[in-house]
Amino acid sequence: MKQRDFEAGHEAGWLELEAALRTDGGRVADLPARYRQVCQQLAVATERQYTRDLLERLNRLVMAAHQRIYRRRPLQKSAWVGYVLAGFPRAVRAQARAVWLATALFLLPALVLGLGCYLDDSLVYTLLPPEQVATFESMYDPAGRTPGRERGAESDLYMFGFYIKNNIGIAFRTFAAGLLFGIGSIFFLVFNGVYIGAVAGHLTRIGFGSTFYPFVIGHGAFELTAIALSGAAGLCLGQALIDPGGRTRTAALRRAAASAMQIMYGTFLMLVIAAFLEAFWSSGQSLPAGLKLATGATLWALVLGYLAFAGRGEGRSEP
Repeated sequence: MKQRDFEAGHEAGWLELEAALRTDGGRVADLPARYRQVCQQLAVATERQYTRDLLERLNRLVMAAHQRIYRRRPLQKSAWVGYVLAGFPRAVRAQARAVWLATALFLLPALVLGLGCYLDDSLVYTLLPPEQVATFESMYDPAGRTPGRERGAESDLYMFGFYIKNNIGIAFRTFAAGLLFGIGSIFFLVFNGVYIGAVAGHLTRIGFGSTFYPFVIGHGAFELTAIALSGAAGLCLGQALIDPGGRTRTAALRRAAASAMQIMYGTFLMLVIAAFLEAFWSSGQSLPAGLKLATGATLWALVLGYLAFAGRGEGRSEP
């Protein structure tokens, strides 16, 4: 290929990349791929012994793209701040349909079973073994020393670790089960909704609500929301397998997994916060129930408001 034809075929791309790189702090679409492309073009031009002016131009492009890519490496720590402040809620809103579906699959069974177990004292025993029901009654008995914890449990610090392990285990199963074409995530969402609703309805019926709700409302804002979001991420995986959209299932799954993990990183952080609150705040006996309820309501408002509004209007349009 003659140099004239080579330049004509790539000139538009070079001009576009040069203009983008001249803007300090500007974003360049798919910069790593374009960097590799220019590197290849420089190698071809060098091998074919094109003019020195062209080689110098391509070399400047390669160096500028290289500096733009690797200049961002030291900013990885601040990238986490940006993710927490804007990236995570944006990722959740980008999958709004999956989030609403997961919320319905989790919340509706909880409400139905909660009402059912409140109205019918025997219903809870068709869902849970009597020993487990007795355990929950013992944990939330107003006469107990530490609400929400079995008698003789270890320290708050031990329980913090236990809650992290338990909560993240539930969330990961709910997410990963989406690989079963979404059916696994649906199962875990409904199962957890049924389980939580049945326990809440039964404890309310027997008069333990004054202990149960002040205990769960604070950390529940993070924990229950995280479970629903984990299910939404799992549904995204299932959707990619059911309808790959013209791609291979492997390619569609990789694409969906990248978006789903943007949700899961924040979900894991929420579960750590939930575990901390459950171990050190929710079980505190010295705090009035009214204070716990008010704080819990505030946390729910903050979590929902954060997911709905954080990161809007920062250079990226959203529906």
